[in-house]
Amino acid sequence: MAVALPLLPARTSTAITSTPLFPGNPRTLILEQCKTVKDLNAIHAHLIKTRLFLKPRVAENLLESAAMLLPTSMEYAISIFRQLDEPDSPAYNIMIRGFTLKQSPHDALLLFKEMHENHVQPDEFTFSCILKACSRLKDLSDGEQIHALIFKCGFGSHGFVKNTLIHMYAICGEVEVARRVFDQMSERNNRTWNSIIAGYTKVGYWEEVVKLFRDMLELDARFDEVTLVSVLTACGRLADLELGEWINRYIEEKGLKGNPTLITSLVDMYAKCGQVDTARQLFDQMGSRDVVTWSAMISGYSQARRCREAIDLFHDMQKANIDPNEVTMVSVLSSCAVLGALETGKWVHFFIKKKRMKLTVTLGTALMDFYAKCGSVESSMEVFEKMPVKNVLSWTVLIQGLASNGQGKRALELFYLILENNVKPNDVTFIGVLSACSHAGLVEEGRDLFVSMSREFGIEPRIEHYGCMVDILGRAGLIEEAYQFIKNMPIQPNAVIWRTLLASCKVHKNVEIGEEALKQIVILEPTHSGDYILLSNTYASVGRWEDALRVRVAMKEKGVKKPPGCSLIELDGVIHEFFAEDNAHYQSEEIYNAIEDMMKQIKSAGYVPNTAEARLDAEEDDKESSVSHHSEKLAIAFGLINSPPGTTIRITKNLRVCTDCHNATKIVSKVFNREIVVRDRTRFHHFKGGSCSCNDYW
Repeated sequence: MAVALPLLPARTSTAITSTPLFPGNPRTLILEQCKTVKDLNAIHAHLIKTRLFLKPRVAENLLESAAMLLPTSMEYAISIFRQLDEPDSPAYNIMIRGFTLKQSPHDALLLFKEMHENHVQPDEFTFSCILKACSRLKDLSDGEQIHALIFKCGFGSHGFVKNTLIHMYAICGEVEVARRVFDQMSERNNRTWNSIIAGYTKVGYWEEVVKLFRDMLELDARFDEVTLVSVLTACGRLADLELGEWINRYIEEKGLKGNPTLITSLVDMYAKCGQVDTARQLFDQMGSRDVVTWSAMISGYSQARRCREAIDLFHDMQKANIDPNEVTMVSVLSSCAVLGALETGKWVHFFIKKKRMKLTVTLGTALMDFYAKCGSVESSMEVFEKMPVKNVLSWTVLIQGLASNGQGKRALELFYLILENNVKPNDVTFIGVLSACSHAGLVEEGRDLFVSMSREFGIEPRIEHYGCMVDILGRAGLIEEAYQFIKNMPIQPNAVIWRTLLASCKVHKNVEIGEEALKQIVILEPTHSGDYILLSNTYASVGRWEDALRVRVAMKEKGVKKPPGCSLIELDGVIHEFFAEDNAHYQSEEIYNAIEDMMKQIKSAGYVPNTAEARLDAEEDDKESSVSHHSEKLAIAFGLINSPPGTTIRITKNLRVCTDCHNATKIVSKVFNREIVVRDRTRFHHFKGGSCSCNDYW
């Protein structure tokens, strides 16, 4: 049955007064001079009066103007179409194109079906138009039926029909089928190449995009700016800086620097290839920048872990009155998460609400991750509950957040809730839940989950899962079992596996296996400073000072340098950075006075400095002073003197928290009645009332 499209009532209008000047063939007047629906109405009335409307080509010119040239005249186009006695394929083509252009591809498809039922013969333009509608709808089923009809009607060899076929299959995710159509073509134009490249870009087959472009160069095929945008995107994903720079030189030689879309793609490519400063130079040279350009640069800073610059640039974007999009907000939230900048991230969340941005899976998950990485698990849970749609990544982020914040049992409960909700966990989910077992000391649960991965869920454990199991056993003090587990692994253990074991040896003072672990690490990663320090601290923990010093000397001889301890604290939206024994801060004098007072008070409450954590080159008399000036203690003192009593102090540390700072912070939380949240390299520590959420198990 033919589709019933709405028919507008006839409109009365005043005839054009200058009738003698009205041309016999009014195509130019209709298509170029018609600016409003009122103009259309007047011309329509004159064509009816002069009976020119009975001429198909004249009527189709009027139809084209209504359907495609004027933004709000589709209903009027329908009324014109319904007045045609026997509309032919050009008339149907105009309407199908109009519906697709006006974001009504479903109506385009209904009209095509009506055309077929009315036995109106489609032409090659019909198929090109309707395939575009299928692409908009991602309607593979109808697209495949139309493909069959194309061959039946004898248009299978037409180049531009095949181009739209390639585009349709690619958009619908059937890139292999699109490639078969492409390979069957004896002649390919620029649009053909762009269609297949766009298809591979959509599904993320970046190697194929680059390979096709190189094929184009070998065949001397013509490419344009659209081609280059896709290829630059692929270069960024593959870190193919060589090809990206070749394209940059081509753009300069051909004078294409005025194309903002192309330059934005260059900015994105350089940023993703780690050339953030080059990306920024291009960004600064642009005359005008849209939201995509700003987002590309902010994302580049975020991915390069230059998070302060990402946030600063976001503030510049606000000053430029450019409304951010979802990509912008995800990058800014990621930067806030890395810095532990809770207040800045909260403002971003408020901004999202103010702008009424849709809480998509991607944006919602980024918000959850931000709150979890700032130690605010309850806020992460609130975002999770408000998300209209959740996927396995959303659940996984929440599990990981609970685990790293010392709520392992709650994370495990959430994992079982995933199964009840028929959400299939993936390999990353298992990393999160095994990590939860590790932090909570749930050894048997961890063993069972590890076995269930392959047995019940068909997921083969990766190196990360084996690492989690080593951590579970090592943290529980089962050092020998962890060592044997590594030796029996079916895949070659990497440096991270041995480093995990070494960290456990340090906690449980197992020198023998710690020495073996370091031997293995040095073979794999000889310049990682943290490993030498772990063994040195292991020796120090059992009083073997000469061995501890020997390891440090070996580090120096091999040119292995320890990254300085660094702690960040946010105050009134500003990030303050402290290094051990640092005096660069403008409040340095006040901070060191506060440190002295803080140390006196916590000593009175039972704190005993652990001088084993002091610099090994420190004199005996200076060791206590050395440990009291660790970066996190400086940050805590800064927080105490600059925030109201009772305010939570939040600190982000680049290294694992040392034993002395951990003990000191527990007592500070009790003496000063403060909750102190410290995120170190591996987990969160929530200090409150003299205890820590990790139960001294980190």
